[in-house]
Amino acid sequence: MSILELANITKSFGGVRAVDNASLGFEEGKITCLIGPNGAGKTTLFNIITGALRADSGSIFYRGKDITNLPSWRTARVGIGRLFQDVRVFGRMTVLDNVLTAFRGQSGESALMSLLTPGKVSREEKALNVRGRRLLEFVGLADRINDLGEDLSYGQQKLLAIARLLAADADVFLLDEPTAGVNPQRVKALLDLIRRLAGEGKTVVIIEHNMTVVIEIANWVYFLDEGQVAAFGMPEEVLADPEVRTAYVGL
Repeated sequence: MSILELANITKSFGGVRAVDNASLGFEEGKITCLIGPNGAGKTTLFNIITGALRADSGSIFYRGKDITNLPSWRTARVGIGRLFQDVRVFGRMTVLDNVLTAFRGQSGESALMSLLTPGKVSREEKALNVRGRRLLEFVGLADRINDLGEDLSYGQQKLLAIARLLAADADVFLLDEPTAGVNPQRVKALLDLIRRLAGEGKTVVIIEHNMTVVIEIANWVYFLDEGQVAAFGMPEEVLADPEVRTAYVGL
């Protein structure tokens, strides 16, 4: 059963339909790849899911609840997290502090609570510190906890961004070209982490242009072309489709 469903989503910019009556479903604990040529509507779909753009028509359901056109902060609150292609970490904060900022509902964020219940705030901070360290261990950054975010490599910053999504209690991970620009030696670690996320029951949706990565990691693939779902299925099936092969010259 799909944890996240898009039904007949349409989005136009002027006279151009970036997404044209697209219906997709993403299953819990599975890795789904969105593939297609530039301008096919993949990133637009991510923007619509996360509330950065409003759909002209259609519906989005998360765990059966209609979340169509919710603002971005509310989609994040329900459990949908996004990794942008241009990684956004706090460069002048430590790796651990980057993660700590993502935990929700911290008592220490309230000046009044800090004054009235300093013991509670202190205990909570210690507990979050432990959780943050565990998340950094999970993503493979345990040895960089005290380093500044800006001192990490590009690939490590992506790992840090994923740790922050985990801290924010995301259940759905929308990853926009996670392997792009990453050192090949780091790609394996990143793909291993994505598999572990799915193994933990997370729903992972990836925009990916590297077909080797798609074949290696995807449980399911949607091929988009001119805003429409032109093919879908197992990676080997979709990549054997003549239309898909035409779009990706060289396959």
